[in-house]
Amino acid sequence: MNHKPLVPRSLLLPFVLITALFALWGFANDITNPMVAAFKRVLELNNFQASLVQMAFYGGYFTMALPAAFFVKKYSYKSGVMLGLCLYAFGALLFYPAAAWENFAFFLAALYILTFGLAFLETTANPYILSMGPPETATRRLNLAQAFNPMGALAGLFVAKEFILNRLQSNNLDDQGNLIFEQLDEGAKAVIRTGDLMVIRNPYVGLGLVVIIMLVLIAVVKMPENQNKGASLDIKKSFDRLWGNKHFVEGVFAQMFYVGAQIMCWTYIYQYAEVLGIDNATAVNFGYTALVLFLAGRWICTYFLRFWSPGFLLMVFSLMAILMSLGTIFIQGMGGLYCLVGISFFMSLMFPTIYGIALEGLGDDAKFGAAFLVMAIVGGAIMPTLQGMILDIGGTAYDDVRILGVPEVNFSFVLPLVCFIFVALFSYRVLFIHQRGNYEN
Repeated sequence: MNHKPLVPRSLLLPFVLITALFALWGFANDITNPMVAAFKRVLELNNFQASLVQMAFYGGYFTMALPAAFFVKKYSYKSGVMLGLCLYAFGALLFYPAAAWENFAFFLAALYILTFGLAFLETTANPYILSMGPPETATRRLNLAQAFNPMGALAGLFVAKEFILNRLQSNNLDDQGNLIFEQLDEGAKAVIRTGDLMVIRNPYVGLGLVVIIMLVLIAVVKMPENQNKGASLDIKKSFDRLWGNKHFVEGVFAQMFYVGAQIMCWTYIYQYAEVLGIDNATAVNFGYTALVLFLAGRWICTYFLRFWSPGFLLMVFSLMAILMSLGTIFIQGMGGLYCLVGISFFMSLMFPTIYGIALEGLGDDAKFGAAFLVMAIVGGAIMPTLQGMILDIGGTAYDDVRILGVPEVNFSFVLPLVCFIFVALFSYRVLFIHQRGNYEN
């Protein structure tokens, strides 16, 4: 163990401001996850159509991460952060006209643009945090900053429950527990639909205004600049070095599978609970618990990384996530739901640790490497859509058919299981193939 500072005192204020961004995009992620179920009900979509919410949200990362890296390389980290905040605010404010037009495609476009901003922020903020101190403490520093991400996520989930799900008239039940909305004629449904879309709109518009305030704060504070601002890009040479580096390439794919697993576990917890007779607003409480476990895991892992290598902890946590996924699939009833919630604790280490391992020793190539790792977030667009297709087997309900003796919603979690197996294989190769088991911090 060494005693090098986690963050030098001279960089403390910039570190705090950039760390705040982790909470800001965590808010966006987790106010959006419950919207898959909300849009499905309000706009009467099937599971595949509703899953396009995540396709649009996480597809924006894939589209904009590499342009963001070029921009940051040419200009500065601060410029990248400010442009990201501008795009974030613009996408959030587009929810106002989207609700007025009552157009699902417009909502998807707003989410897509919003995540252009998030792609800029993540592409910039992650390597920025890694650079704010000694290389020996970089992975711990990123885990600390990432620990604030679930705090924002908890806030987003709270807003989703209290200011959206609890206020949607399309969620109201009659005395027999049936949805009133489904029993209405088209005229009555149209009135409720208009009101519910405005309920969905308002928190996003408010979020856009908060992001603008954050933009002003970042603009007036002096931030450290890139050491090689304006230097030659050497794109081809950088890409050749990156894609010739096996542990980096494997890290990109591990990140893609991990993010896909995370988004599936957090998106479809509501559908899993619904099969057990738990409505969406009540199911948010299980989402809260998952995020609290995720947050606790981030803090605990930040401490553990003082003693154990990131590769070793990643292997232990991925193996535990595999076991919990098996429980989610094959244990029916509340036990399976508890396993699904418990997965979040073991996911907590994965994103920043895979990120830090993949970028280890890349030097200036880390800027483009970071972009590819953010592009890997496209796993959050692809995997939930595939899971939605599984859920549509037999109909739009979540237990139309049984596969391997369990409802299709249980079976659909075979996709996160496969993802965690890939992460476990990556951690094994980090430790024993690439000989990268010496990341003691």
